[in-house]
Amino acid sequence: MTETQTPIERFVDPITAAQFLSIRPRRLLELARAQALPGHPIGQGKRRVWRFRLSELAASVSSGVNSTPAVPGSQKARTKR
Repeated sequence: MTETQTPIERFVDPITAAQFLSIRPRRLLELARAQALPGHPIGQGKRRVWRFRLSELAASVSSGVNSTPAVPGSQKARTKR
């Protein structure tokens, strides 16, 4: 008897995850800390290591189309100075 195994999706670092979303890594981490995007902090100290799954990010972004922003103040339009 053989079972079909689903491959386990690997975690990626913030740089790879940010490239996937076409945003800067710092912004990705801000959104993950604010729980606006799914992320997995590793460690208990002040300097946690964050890892992401691309499928979770894609699902989160896809489900959030035309919704209100999860981060306060993010609805403001940026203006050039």
